[in-house]
Amino acid sequence: MRKVLCGVLAAIALTAAAQTPVERHGQLRVEGTQLVDAAGQPVQLRGVSMGWHNMWPRFYNGGTVERLTRDWGADVVRCSVGVAHLDSGFDCDSVAAYAVVDSIVGGAVRNGAYVLVDFHSHPNKLADAKRFFTHVAGKYGNLPNVMYEIWNEPTEVPWSECKAYAEELIPVIRALDPDGIIVVPTPRWDQEVDKAAEDQIQGIDNLLYSLHYYATTHTQWLRDKADYARSLGLPLIMSECASMEHTGDGVINPKEWDEWMQYADRNGISWIAWSISDKDETCSMLRPSAASNGMEWSDSDLKPWAVLVKHYLKRNR
Repeated sequence: MRKVLCGVLAAIALTAAAQTPVERHGQLRVEGTQLVDAAGQPVQLRGVSMGWHNMWPRFYNGGTVERLTRDWGADVVRCSVGVAHLDSGFDCDSVAAYAVVDSIVGGAVRNGAYVLVDFHSHPNKLADAKRFFTHVAGKYGNLPNVMYEIWNEPTEVPWSECKAYAEELIPVIRALDPDGIIVVPTPRWDQEVDKAAEDQIQGIDNLLYSLHYYATTHTQWLRDKADYARSLGLPLIMSECASMEHTGDGVINPKEWDEWMQYADRNGISWIAWSISDKDETCSMLRPSAASNGMEWSDSDLKPWAVLVKHYLKRNR
């Protein structure tokens, strides 16, 4: 009888281990400062961001998503749709932008992962954002996998502009996806979370506020801001982060990166590392030798930053 019971327990454990993130957690929501799953249990997502879609479209395919989720251990992949950048951003070519969203969302659904669809703009492009998210939420708003980051890294703008932008855009998404997680921007490259915390958006559920950092530049002073924001009830997500200087270049700082990882783990804050690209810079995870299809990458294609991110993704699996 004891052997039978042990076998049943082992089978249950094996089944649980085999579940994908979406199978385990279902539709996510926000309670207080915590992201929780369909059963109300705390969730901390850990993942990887694609680079600008219009600069590295070759990596936007199902094989890349499969490698990141099945091999690296990512729970979430960020689909970074470039806007107002070069002559190939969403504002110039929406057809190509929608196609890469289809690829990444499709890959996430097949692999049971979450996907954060990121309107990757620095300037305020509200009209374009309305058009973009009307399409994306209209097509994918029925899926538990999909979340929305509505403005990547506003620069030198006040919180009042970020808030007004969000309050005008969120109803567009909510009309098509009533319960999807929406990530709200904060000023100065998503660092002034303290300003957002002092004047939060009211009457709208399932919002997270973005906190971006590059660990060599953004140290304890930014964690102090995050602590203050959380003390006022602001739920955070580190929707873009990395271990080097804010330029994306310079040396990796493993000690300060680990400080941020410990902070995220202590507070149950989800994080997404930047980025799947092959530019000659520290934060680009791949060498130019890397195949377009992620399932064909070899260890020699991975730069040191990719190796470090893989370690932190897999350590809690």
